[in-house]
Amino acid sequence: MSDTNTARVAPAVQVPPGNKLVEKLYAKGVQTYTCTSGAWKSLEPAATLADRLGRAVGLHSRGPIWVSTVDGSAVEAAPVDGARNEVPGAVPELLLKAKSTRGSGVFAGVSYVQRLNTKGGLAPTGSCTEGAQTSVRYEALYTFSVPAV
Repeated sequence: MSDTNTARVAPAVQVPPGNKLVEKLYAKGVQTYTCTSGAWKSLEPAATLADRLGRAVGLHSRGPIWVSTVDGSAVEAAPVDGARNEVPGAVPELLLKAKSTRGSGVFAGVSYVQRLNTKGGLAPTGSCTEGAQTSVRYEALYTFSVPAV
């Protein structure tokens, strides 16, 4: 998977000026969907976050939230309206703005999260049975930025 140094980041998902990159983590996991009113709707992600050396250092789950398994810090974020880049055959790239952070570790003070270089994770097509759930494998690069002081 390429990273932000080699991949072009679409304008729609670029972090606004005044912020600086502090961490890049690679996610592998699933996007889980539930059947509601005959259609698949996003329920939650569940992914392990790894550093550039492949060491598991965090978890990504419903919220969406990212939690460091090294220092306990966390960031919860929400997608920025209109800040998405459609990727053929994969969940879209996103720009998310932090709603809250906790702890004094890697996610302390995070202002923005990007989901980039996505692979897989799309909801199934077609009808479904009410209440059914399915999980679809996905990968992504998550970047974390803080205000540049």
